[in-house]
Amino acid sequence: MQSRPSQTEFVALVAMLFATIAISIDAMLPALPEIATTLSPDAPNAAQLVVTSFVLGMGVGTLFTGPLSDAFGRKRVILIGSGLYALCALACYFAPSLEILLAARLLQGIAAAAPRTVAIAMVRDLHSGREMARIMSFAMMIFTIVPAIAPLMGQGIIALGGWHSIFLAYILFSGLTMLWLGLRQPETLAPEKRRPLHLGDLWSGTRELFTHRIILVSILLQALTLAALFGTLSSLQGIFEQQFDRAGSFPLWFALIAITSMAGSLLNTRFVMTLGMRRIVRRTYVGMLGLTLLALVTLGSGVLQGGPGFAMQILWCIGLFSMMGLTMGNLNALAMEPVGHIAGLAASVISSAATIGSVVLAILVGLAFNGSSTPLLVGVTLLIGLALLLARLSLGEPRAAA
Repeated sequence: MQSRPSQTEFVALVAMLFATIAISIDAMLPALPEIATTLSPDAPNAAQLVVTSFVLGMGVGTLFTGPLSDAFGRKRVILIGSGLYALCALACYFAPSLEILLAARLLQGIAAAAPRTVAIAMVRDLHSGREMARIMSFAMMIFTIVPAIAPLMGQGIIALGGWHSIFLAYILFSGLTMLWLGLRQPETLAPEKRRPLHLGDLWSGTRELFTHRIILVSILLQALTLAALFGTLSSLQGIFEQQFDRAGSFPLWFALIAITSMAGSLLNTRFVMTLGMRRIVRRTYVGMLGLTLLALVTLGSGVLQGGPGFAMQILWCIGLFSMMGLTMGNLNALAMEPVGHIAGLAASVISSAATIGSVVLAILVGLAFNGSSTPLLVGVTLLIGLALLLARLSLGEPRAAA
C-alpha cells in the first residue's frame, strides 16, 4: 500500500488541485484585450465570457464528479478529470473563433470540477469541523501563490507565443499535478465506504442535504461571495487599463494583491479554533461591506483620483481577496460537517449550486462594466450586503460552538 504523505505535503497537494481553477482563470486575464481584438472586435466585453464560461462549466461538472468519486474513489476521478481538462485545453489552443473557444472553455470547466470538488471530499475523508476548516485555510494560503503568479505567467507566455499558448501551460500544469497525485497520494475513500451509482440513492442523498439548514445557508453565502470574486476578476483588467492606465503593470499589481491577501487565510488558521467559523464569517462580511462602501464613495464620487484613487482600488482588491480566505473554507466546513457519509455527493451539490448561482450574478456585474470601477463596487455592495444580512439571520452560534 502507498504510504500516506505528511500533512504538509497533503495540504500542498490539495492547494495545487484547487489551483487548477485559479490558473485557468487568472492566467487568462492579461489575454482578454487580445482575445477581444482578435475574436470579438465589435463586442469587446464579450471576451469576459472566456472567464465565466469556464466557471459555468465547472459548476455543471461539479454535479457529477462528487457522486462519481463516492462510487469509484477520489483519486481515479481526479486523474480522469485532469486528463480531460488537458484535452480541452488543447481544443482551446486550436479554437478559430470566440464561439468555439467558449464551448471548449465550458467543457474545460466541466473537467476541472474533478480536481477542485473531489479535493474537498478528500479533506473531509480525513478531517472534520474546525480541523477541516484549518486544513482548508492552510491549503488556501498556499493556493494563493498561484493567482499571484498566474497573470505574470500569462503575460510572459503571451509575449513569447501569443495568447493561444496559455493553453499549453495548462496542459503542463495538469500533467505535473496528475503525476504528483498518482505517485504520492493514496486513496482516501476505503472500498467498503463507497456508494454505488444508483439514481434512487443519489436522489435520497440530495434530499437529505437540503434537510440541513446550514447547507442551504452555506450555498447561498458561497454564491454571493463567489459572485463578488468572479465579477471582480471579469472587470479588473479593464479597470486597470481604462480607469487607471496601468494595463502593462496589471500582472505585477495582481501579484501584490494575491500575495498580500494570503493574510486572510493566515488569520483564519490562527483564530478559527478559538473564535469559531460562524463568528469569523460574520465579522468578515461586516469589514468588507464597510471597505466597499468607502471605496464606492471615494472612487465613485471622484474624491480620490490618480495615485490616491489607485491606492484605494488596490486596498479594496486586497480586502476582497482576503475575504475569500476568511469565508470559503469555513462555509465549506460548516456545510460538510453533518454529511461526512456522503462527502462526495455533498461537495458536488454544494459547490455546483453555489458556483452556478455565482456565475449568473457575476455575469450581470461584469457586463455592467463601463470603463470605471463604479458598476463593480455597486454590484459588490449589494452582494456582500445580502451576504451579511443572511449571515446575521442564519449563522448564530449553535449550542455547541462550531
